[in-house]
Amino acid sequence: MRDVWPGEPYPLGATWDGTGTNFAVFSEVARRVELCLFGEDGETHVDLPEVDGFVWHGYLPGVGPGQAYGYRVHGPYEPENGHRCNPAKLLLDPYGKAFEGGVRWHESLFSYRFADPDALNEDDSAPYMPKNVVINPFFDWGDDRPPRVPYHQSVIYEAHVKGLTRLHPGVPEEQRGTYAALSHPVMIDHLLDLGVTALELMPVHQFVPEHALVARGLTNYWGYNTIGFLAPHNAYSSAGQHGEQVLEFKAMVKALHEAGIEVILDVVYNHTAEGDHLGPTLSFRGIDNASYYRLRDDDKRYHLDYTGCGNSLNVRSPHALQLIMDSLRYWVLEMHVDGFRFDLASALARELHDVDRLAAFFDLVQQDPVVSQVKLIAEPWDVGEGGYQVGNFPPLWSEWNGKYRDTVRDFWRGSYATLPEFASRLTGSSDLYEHSARRPFASVNFVTCHDGFTLHDLVAYNTKHNDANGEANRDGTDDNRSWNCGYEGHTDEPAVLDLRARQRRNFLATLFLSQGVPMISHGDEMRRTQRGNNNAYCQDNELAWVHWEDDDESAFVRSLSRLRHDHPVFRRRRFFEGVSLNGENIADIVWLTPAGEAMTDDDWTVGFAKSLNVFVNGDAITEPDPRGQRITDDSFLLLINAHSETVEFTLPGPEYGERWEYALDTMQPGTVGERPRVKARDQLAIADRSLTVLRRLP
Repeated sequence: MRDVWPGEPYPLGATWDGTGTNFAVFSEVARRVELCLFGEDGETHVDLPEVDGFVWHGYLPGVGPGQAYGYRVHGPYEPENGHRCNPAKLLLDPYGKAFEGGVRWHESLFSYRFADPDALNEDDSAPYMPKNVVINPFFDWGDDRPPRVPYHQSVIYEAHVKGLTRLHPGVPEEQRGTYAALSHPVMIDHLLDLGVTALELMPVHQFVPEHALVARGLTNYWGYNTIGFLAPHNAYSSAGQHGEQVLEFKAMVKALHEAGIEVILDVVYNHTAEGDHLGPTLSFRGIDNASYYRLRDDDKRYHLDYTGCGNSLNVRSPHALQLIMDSLRYWVLEMHVDGFRFDLASALARELHDVDRLAAFFDLVQQDPVVSQVKLIAEPWDVGEGGYQVGNFPPLWSEWNGKYRDTVRDFWRGSYATLPEFASRLTGSSDLYEHSARRPFASVNFVTCHDGFTLHDLVAYNTKHNDANGEANRDGTDDNRSWNCGYEGHTDEPAVLDLRARQRRNFLATLFLSQGVPMISHGDEMRRTQRGNNNAYCQDNELAWVHWEDDDESAFVRSLSRLRHDHPVFRRRRFFEGVSLNGENIADIVWLTPAGEAMTDDDWTVGFAKSLNVFVNGDAITEPDPRGQRITDDSFLLLINAHSETVEFTLPGPEYGERWEYALDTMQPGTVGERPRVKARDQLAIADRSLTVLRRLP
């Protein structure tokens, strides 16, 4: 029998101090909590001797890093009252910082019999469960400092740890698909070449593939199915699963920081991997089901589900909120990450039913001295009624701008009457964000992301092709606002291939020329295809991985990134005013017709208008730089033609600029340096579905 001392109720989880480990776990409903230790001699049990404020705790001298453990909670099994304790089930620590192994699906993982959901299942689940591991928290961070890149200077690259690196020929085979691969010099060089300032990682919290997916021979590749909110996913470690994954993650962050690249985590605090009432008992359900999950008021056997994943974390519970905030602080303070993108963030605002902009979670973030100081990005929707909340998050937050994505796609496919909204999205979506005193960088702009078609497939497919997912092509979004350039899928027709390439460049150019924060989806710079699958969440194979032999658009993306970096007029900190400023004769932005004349109200309301001439005035940037010096820049003309035919543009009069040179042309991107200069009132034929940028010469 091991010695066990009373220990301390905080911090929660397993905390090694150099001589022993303190274990602490919350459960309001428990009558007894057993700590289970695993080693060569099998499983040994120790009762946690103390409970303070519903936190059960104990200290074990001599227990240190590498020790595998879990819990068994004795308490009521009363589904009708929301309680599902079952000591036959080994439970994972909600505050576990490392996991060893994975779930091996078996009926013993469930608290009921498959043949009779009302019958209690008392089979031991431990042989089929992963185990938590005590970690060594110490790491030599050296002089690591957060890059703290201002939002308006940021370029975000959304990536999957495994998918981005699994096939990279320059990464050692044993490191591909891991945290170590992301910190390899060839990966860092690629990101720097693209002008990336922040790597936004799809979920790296410990996650579990769903039982139904595994039964179909698939897995949860994306990772939006968390079971451990403080642990880096063990399968992404090349060094081991006994705590080494924590050190490897920290080393990755340190290397990226040395290159000036921030690390943003896509976090999933809206639900867990335990699913609905018929899901497995892996952790929270067996520890304190009613505290951790939203249950139906009329029948507590069932979960409220605002996520489409079976359950919703109970943000009305102070203990669930504490878990979220402790997790966020841990990743900032101990793992040195620079921000978070919150999956289905509207679900975190549902204290009652409606989405509440002033919900307790957002109040906690606002006043937290650690979390409030990092980048906070919301996916501003969930699947519940009233869950689409683009533009409605609090002032600290930026948002994935779904309206930007939809409008830009509609415009370039030539949809009717999209010109006014396209203009708003291009200039930072002031209609969504200015009312709450936010700036253009509240809008994280994207055309594609992990969820939906890749950029290549967006212009190559009209319909999804998700048969490989095993759901008869019923999953995924039906209308992804794609543009079919003549043929579905593969074609060797030169005109079609040329149009597709031009449309890809149009989307990328629009993204980098828009006010706000541009976000690229990994592999879009290399024509990554999923062969029309717009929901590859379960495809951990070459269908979803990046193929590095394709390098079609990388040079173009590099040129766009340099243009944006070199010219602050494309990354303003404040919205355009549309009026003359600082004594200038010309407003900071002027909307012109293709004929070179100022647009009238009638010009905006013509439903078939698909062409736009935009003057962006570099002399009228109003914000100062950090040293208080007024910023000025070059001025530009954006000649945008989403029409299916060539349009004749007339450059505006000399008051806008006497001479101009080509800076960008999506029709012939490699020739801009060879083009002759043009002057005021010249006429330029802008090809169908193309974008040209002119820079004013002194």
